[in-house]
Amino acid sequence: MPPSAGVSRQGERVATIPTRKLGTDGPEVSAIGLGAMGMSDLYGPADEQESVATLHAAIDAGVNLIDTGDFYGSGHNEMLIGRALRERRREDVVISVKFGSRRTPDGAFQPVPYDVSPAAVKDRLAYSLRRLGTDYIDIYRPARLNREIPIEETVGALLEMRQAGYIRHIGLSEVGPETLRRAAAVAPISDLQIEYSLVSRGPENAIIPALRELGIGLTAYGVLSRGLLSGHWTPERELAAGDFRANSPRFQGENLEANLRLVGALSRIAERIGATTSQVAIAWVAARGDDIVPLVGARRRDRLTESLAAVALTLDEDVVAEIEAAVPAGAAAGSRYAAPLMATLDSEN
Repeated sequence: MPPSAGVSRQGERVATIPTRKLGTDGPEVSAIGLGAMGMSDLYGPADEQESVATLHAAIDAGVNLIDTGDFYGSGHNEMLIGRALRERRREDVVISVKFGSRRTPDGAFQPVPYDVSPAAVKDRLAYSLRRLGTDYIDIYRPARLNREIPIEETVGALLEMRQAGYIRHIGLSEVGPETLRRAAAVAPISDLQIEYSLVSRGPENAIIPALRELGIGLTAYGVLSRGLLSGHWTPERELAAGDFRANSPRFQGENLEANLRLVGALSRIAERIGATTSQVAIAWVAARGDDIVPLVGARRRDRLTESLAAVALTLDEDVVAEIEAAVPAGAAAGSRYAAPLMATLDSEN
């Protein structure tokens, strides 16, 4: 059975959510945040009514950090969140928005480089405010680095928008230590959003030490490695049209078989301690430091309930050692993105 839980206004079984502060300059947020991308994009069709119900259930459970991108569903995700927030108090939610990636009318992503110029900062922000139905965004961040645009220019424009009251905090995404330091010299940075999980431990080498040196928090996406670590994945699973995992190296052939063997070992530990596989994977990330906030990508209330129960799960040193022996650093087969995308990541180069 999963850890004990409380009850939300909708009657869903959920855990009581403590809070953590995102860095020296950032906001107080729930110890688990909700990533809304899959409600609009990249994981196949989603039920819009269920998505709104899941957003409501998360907020009612005490999840105040909602993460999105203006390019998720080409604006659909922001409109979905805006719709959900009409029935909840704006001040109860910390909205994090990424910008910079570009789409075509058929939904395809345009080739890099990302548009994170000062002009784009202001233009994209204007549209996000309207779609979300709000007059400010809590954390606004470039989705990726564009090496042709100095990070100082991007952060300088974000600082102008913060001073004007349109955003409250400046975040970054998928950048390395040098870029972090250059950005922090221009304006306070609340947090870095980056993929971090049992099978994506690269940030531990240089990025997390730099974050702690600079007083910047970490919001970890991909804590279940796109569902791979959920305990619900099988080799026979058929992916819906538009699900980007069909081209993800970790979900291909022998890579998938090897990775599911790791998940099997993790599942045996989870069963022994009375939790689910996903709860153990989430709890492991949360246990890496009070300055780290895992984002879960639940699209349905039942998956949300399972994920949020991870806050009640305490992993002692012996269990952590057992988990890390079962899924050692660097053991995952395949990179987290295909090679062309990996080459664009400042955090990986």
